[in-house]
Amino acid sequence: MDAKIRLSDAPFRDARYAPRQLLVEDRPGGERVLTNPTAFSTEFTTLTQALDRWAREAPTRTWLAERSGEGWRTVSFSQAREAVRAIAGGLRELGVVGTRPLLILARNGIDHALVKYAAMSQGMPVAPVSPQYGLPGANLARLAHAVEVLKPSAIYTEDAALFAEALEAPFLAGLPVIAGKNARPGDAPLERLARAGGVDATARPDDHAKYLLTSGSTGLPKAVICLHRNIAINSAQIMACFADDEPPVMVNSAPWSHSLGANSILHMSLHRGGTVYIDAGQPTAGRFAETVRNLREVSTTYHNMVPAGWMLLAGELERDEELARTFFSRVRVLQYGGASLGQDISDRIQAVAMATVGEKISFASGYGATETGPTACNVHWQNERMGLIGLPVPGTSVKLIPSAGKLEFRVKGPQVTAGYLGRPELSAESFDEEGFYLLGDAARFVEPAEPSQGMAFDGRISENFKLASGTFVGVGDLRIKAVSAVGDAVTDAVVCGEGAEGVGLLFYPNPTMTPQEVVVAVRMGLERFNAQAKGAGGRISRALVLDSPPDAGAGEITDKGYIAQSLARTLRAEAVERLFSDPVSFDVMVF
Repeated sequence: MDAKIRLSDAPFRDARYAPRQLLVEDRPGGERVLTNPTAFSTEFTTLTQALDRWAREAPTRTWLAERSGEGWRTVSFSQAREAVRAIAGGLRELGVVGTRPLLILARNGIDHALVKYAAMSQGMPVAPVSPQYGLPGANLARLAHAVEVLKPSAIYTEDAALFAEALEAPFLAGLPVIAGKNARPGDAPLERLARAGGVDATARPDDHAKYLLTSGSTGLPKAVICLHRNIAINSAQIMACFADDEPPVMVNSAPWSHSLGANSILHMSLHRGGTVYIDAGQPTAGRFAETVRNLREVSTTYHNMVPAGWMLLAGELERDEELARTFFSRVRVLQYGGASLGQDISDRIQAVAMATVGEKISFASGYGATETGPTACNVHWQNERMGLIGLPVPGTSVKLIPSAGKLEFRVKGPQVTAGYLGRPELSAESFDEEGFYLLGDAARFVEPAEPSQGMAFDGRISENFKLASGTFVGVGDLRIKAVSAVGDAVTDAVVCGEGAEGVGLLFYPNPTMTPQEVVVAVRMGLERFNAQAKGAGGRISRALVLDSPPDAGAGEITDKGYIAQSLARTLRAEAVERLFSDPVSFDVMVF
């Protein structure tokens, strides 16, 4: 009890947030429009203008760093600018610059960033796809569909040998290949492009900068059009949430094939003159050691991870005092996204922070989609309450419309996409009559009488399902609360039970624990969870611990570290059937 009192009374480190501003318009029928009137900078409207500025004002400051043996390979702002100009000249010499995109088949890395910004500087869009699409053993149908949608003019790959199987596929035949290493006969080595004469940027604010593929959770992936202006303004909107001129320092692994990593991390760092240490770790038990290694060496000022990563880091911080001292030495904001983070995980991290530096660190979160920049809302005030998605970022409006007992969430702002590549009808259908983008999600106010306290995610309108009794099941909230209740013994879960008598969960085990230890932890955790659950839709009736981790090659776990729930249920169809079998299978826990 005393520990809880001390934690609740502990002071916060200054996160350097700007004052919170919100305008609320109440409309007939319970509809509400929330707008953030805070001003934001329009200094940068293309993606290389920030690079030009920091190359002048902070030429020797490191922009990007990546592991090289036991040390780091780094590139400063001035070095990056010269490399981007040279590679842009090489792309022009190769004859591939135009309106068709450069397909990028590469993991996060310095060369990936330099090639990307070189192409975009010339008004040539880039299309970074998930490396999983082309790694050995991948199902190439996903890459084939991406190529059909994107119609690229050329390919950049970090390693022509690593991605050889994909590069030799018939649907890529005839496309020029730029290879970071292990170039094959006929490929253009990146080092050759980097020796070309430099050219100045020609991109305009309304040029297409990127095509980012949606996750495909509701169908085949679509290519979201990201204009230079969209991405640059979204970074300015995020920056306006802070009263902080100090450039951020980050260690981050979010993939650049998705908008969080590509726009909110990589480009936001460039926009603010910050530094990114590229993390090759992943938020899974078998790959997290690399992240811990990096965080032992680099003191960040801002740290962003998915909830699965925070769950793993909480245990590491509790066990490793040296790691905790480095991590908490100057970090001001902790951020999570993609799903809600359990309050117990946050409290554990705050307890270590208080014991280490005598202060709590504000935990932030946000909300958006590839189509919204990605950041439409975030928590931009001192906070220790988990589950929030915040309020609109500066210059953004959110419309909330009552629908089937929920508030449907729609967004309008300068960061929102113009639509989908080659899909004008779908693009038009994605906006309402006032120009608000339709996300298909719901939100709720945490304090209905005080909208300024923020909103919480209230599920996808299409994701939640009904039990046989007709009871709705809120998948997202249930999953994260159940996983948090079990703790470190599991890494994630799949929620099942549409049309069944009760909710069932498939758990992915922590590979460092024995199967018996995991089963015991799951049973104890769910018994505690169910003791506080309300209604059939909030109670777990059955559980099964899987015998294998998520299959990244099959897309079961995305490269952002999230479980693709629908796909996982399909891939684990036998386990789902066993979960609800009658008579009950010997390995299924019944509650």
